Amino acid sequence: MQTTRTVPVASQMGMDQYAISDSRRLAGRALILLTSLGLAAIVLVQTLHAFAVIDLGFENWRPTLYASVVWATALGAGQVMIRGEAGHRALFLLPALLFTIAMVIFPTFFGIYIAFTDWNLSAFEGQKFNGLENFYTLIHDAYFWNALLNMVYYVLGVLVQYVIAFGLALLLNADIRARKFFRVAFLLPFMLSPVAVSWMIGKSLMEFRFGPLATLMRHLGWDNPAFFTTPWIARLSIMLLDAWVWLPFMMILLLAGLQALPKEIQEAAKVDGATPWQSFWQITFPLMLSVSVTAIVLRIIFQLKLADIVINTTSGGPGGATDTVSSFIFREYRDRSNVGYGTMVAEVYLIIIIVFVSLLLKFVGRWMRRENEA
Repeated sequence: MQTTRTVPVASQMGMDQYAISDSRRLAGRALILLTSLGLAAIVLVQTLHAFAVIDLGFENWRPTLYASVVWATALGAGQVMIRGEAGHRALFLLPALLFTIAMVIFPTFFGIYIAFTDWNLSAFEGQKFNGLENFYTLIHDAYFWNALLNMVYYVLGVLVQYVIAFGLALLLNADIRARKFFRVAFLLPFMLSPVAVSWMIGKSLMEFRFGPLATLMRHLGWDNPAFFTTPWIARLSIMLLDAWVWLPFMMILLLAGLQALPKEIQEAAKVDGATPWQSFWQITFPLMLSVSVTAIVLRIIFQLKLADIVINTTSGGPGGATDTVSSFIFREYRDRSNVGYGTMVAEVYLIIIIVFVSLLLKFVGRWMRRENEA
């Protein structure tokens, strides 16, 4: 009787590796190395030429793009030559890797390069290297620090939004009439674009002369219902518009968390005679901590990018009272055509966001572990 012997998959992969000759692997490594060195040399030469360090270089960055395509092709071919069948499988990951390089890594480094140049689109001199001058300008720019301070106010406003969203989630989780209708109605603002909201409410309803809300305020005794001329009122108006758009986002997360809570615990609390407030504070709120933290952290991340409502309603005014860092960067590009300085502000703000969010997540993680241990 003839028997067949089955070779395990791992053994087949190992045999495939051994089937590749040493000369083929060497050729694959040489191909990747040579194309990588060529791409690095072209990027270095073009960078030095752009900074006017050397005269050798190209008129634009198009040769660098062509060299990148050649390098990507050689990288895929080299992987197949070195790893065989495993290299073929690695080719499926190559597009994601190249996309990350093209859309994340390259723009980041290119932005850093622009940040150290004096590049104003309205000037005839064109682009030129100016070292740390943009950074020194940023350090002494009162408008930047004012926008950064405003971001502190806007981020702190997220806590108020959380309280309101939690209250709405509790209401919509209760057994009330037309509950499905109210759930859809409260989600409507989140379905709209912030640009549309800023025009419909900020530019129409809250308009000083003919806006319905301004007219109502006059009838209620407010002689000068200007929502965007007094600094603190303008900042509060921006917070209200932003909260109206994003409250449904926090509310739907909290509502999902409430619906996932075990009802047996709440029913047991009622049987034990706990009041609604005791049931909420001692049972519901502790069980909702993880969902609450997730909602707050996500909302803070979105809040750090606030720009569209400010740009469309106040353009940062009056006197920078409502400015955010993102809207400040936008005006540097659009109004002043200052690409170099605007990019420096964007890069510094990116570093601030990364540090702040990292510290926030670290603090939240420690606090959650401490609560779970308690």
